[in-house]
Amino acid sequence: MKLDILAFGAHPDDVEISVGATLLKYSDEGKSIGIIDLTEGELGTRGSIEQRYKESEKAGQMLGLKVRSNLNLGDGTFELSHENKIKIIEKIRLHQPEIILANSLSDRHPDHGKGAKLVADASFLSGLDKIKTEHDGIPQTKYRPRLLLHYIQDYYLTPDFILDVSSHGSEKVNLIKCYSSQFYNPNSEEMDTPISGKEFFDFIEGRMLCYGRELGVKYGEAFNIDRTIGTSDLFTLK
Repeated sequence: MKLDILAFGAHPDDVEISVGATLLKYSDEGKSIGIIDLTEGELGTRGSIEQRYKESEKAGQMLGLKVRSNLNLGDGTFELSHENKIKIIEKIRLHQPEIILANSLSDRHPDHGKGAKLVADASFLSGLDKIKTEHDGIPQTKYRPRLLLHYIQDYYLTPDFILDVSSHGSEKVNLIKCYSSQFYNPNSEEMDTPISGKEFFDFIEGRMLCYGRELGVKYGEAFNIDRTIGTSDLFTLK
């Protein structure tokens, strides 16, 4: 299935936390969207693998995803190996997305920066004809996405650009709450984590408000890109 947007996350919920409003916006506009989780989040302090899959499915339904899969590369242990790059190339060639979203270039969790590099390398290599892959025994053709963007996560990084998500920012917290094992639950007896407190939802909204303020809108989500970005119409810029 060809997709408009294919978002990669090192862990289930990375995408929703970082660009949930972006995906909600484009889903409502009729764009076809998929998510690929690199790991099962099995080293997470709270919850279980089984819970994470159920939560991912629930979030996917809210987003109206066409595709969601998990490469199970190993939480905290995956490497920037040729084997792992090939697994991602196969997905890129299968879905041929116009836009790829990937983890933050640098962040508190080491998997985020590694995930960013892994997907960036695979996105480039996917366009090389001499790298051979197949799906269900059928050879795939080379394909390189038009745009690769890195969403910003826990660390504040200076954005290269900000997307106005005012229309869907208020829905983002409800989307994140699909991952009930990971976030605030007053009845939970599991260990507290940096994202399990009630104030984390305030942080999420505050970050969107901060980015939105830079555009003169209510909510924004921010991205980095490793090349010059252009436009064909100056009047569309905020």
